[in-house]
Amino acid sequence: MKENKNILITGGAGFIGSHVVSLFVNKYPDYHIINLDKLTYAGNLANLKDIEQAPNYSFVKADICDFPFICSLFEKYSIDGVIHLAAESHVDRSIKDPFTFAQTNVMGTLSLLQAARLYWESREEKYDGKLFYHISTDEVYGSLPLSNPEGIDCDFSAHKVYGPDFFSETTSYSPHSPYSAAKASSDHFVRSFHDTYGMPVIVTNCSNNYGPYQFPEKLIPLFINNIRNRKSLPVYGKGENVRDWLYVVDHARAIDVIYHKGKIAETYNIGGFNEWKNIDLIKILIEVTDKVLGRPAGSDLDLITFVKDRAGHDLRYAIDSRKLKNELGWEPSLQFEEGIEETVRWYLSNQPWLDNVTSGDYQNYYHTMYGKL
Repeated sequence: MKENKNILITGGAGFIGSHVVSLFVNKYPDYHIINLDKLTYAGNLANLKDIEQAPNYSFVKADICDFPFICSLFEKYSIDGVIHLAAESHVDRSIKDPFTFAQTNVMGTLSLLQAARLYWESREEKYDGKLFYHISTDEVYGSLPLSNPEGIDCDFSAHKVYGPDFFSETTSYSPHSPYSAAKASSDHFVRSFHDTYGMPVIVTNCSNNYGPYQFPEKLIPLFINNIRNRKSLPVYGKGENVRDWLYVVDHARAIDVIYHKGKIAETYNIGGFNEWKNIDLIKILIEVTDKVLGRPAGSDLDLITFVKDRAGHDLRYAIDSRKLKNELGWEPSLQFEEGIEETVRWYLSNQPWLDNVTSGDYQNYYHTMYGKL
């Protein structure tokens, strides 16, 4: 099979996308990486300043819902493969504005699928060497029971687990928020293009990501910044909700392995084997952040404030990643305690980045670097 070297990465200025773009640009100098991003509030080109002048990298500012433009993009760059990360992803925002999530996550994905199909089917080689790789979320599976409230040690994980059940690649979909419903719909569209048209596709569902360059509306960077500024740490309900956490660099590594070695039409779950109750996670963030800042241990515990629970708040997510480990040899490189300390130290040592994002000044970077285009 011909190796696909002109790769369109959507959402490449976002949190996960910027890590994937950087990895591919640096690791595969003979590839041409085309980064397509609309640059909504979550897109930050400063995340990519280290590779923006690379000869094998191009940036395109556009909306994935602009179907005619997307079609022209496939023609212009002779796209062989798509790694599709572009999405609206914040659950709280989806509750307030479900239409935007349906438009971007569903119709935007459909726009990309149809553009890829029309272009690839028009080529002599058809689908040979082509791939549409769609990145999704574990939230499409719904919620798992919390049958071990205190957590138990388990051979499945190096950390505590909070129930005997885990999301696998065969778990039925049961989305509970507008965000997860939109992602579930996009997953179904991707698989339907394989079943209907024979398009080579792969779908992955990942757990909660954390690490450098995450937009500070998400829990971990938000709370690091709030601890730094001694601001309140709002915790939904009693903080009993459990999430599986995946270091973003490990996720980018998994995407690389799956893109190159994954089986067509397969689904792979990507998890960190790290279940944590929200309240326990927050206490660790306080402990590590206080240590890095040189504050007395526990001095910021009084910042924790319990607030009304979020509507439709899933109780527990836990991913079974053994298929990915057994078939493709991937597993997380960092234990959570290592990853969280690296993350805290990154945000505290990159305070100008954090301040630019929280102030909104980061949005001027595009005009500074690309305004001439």
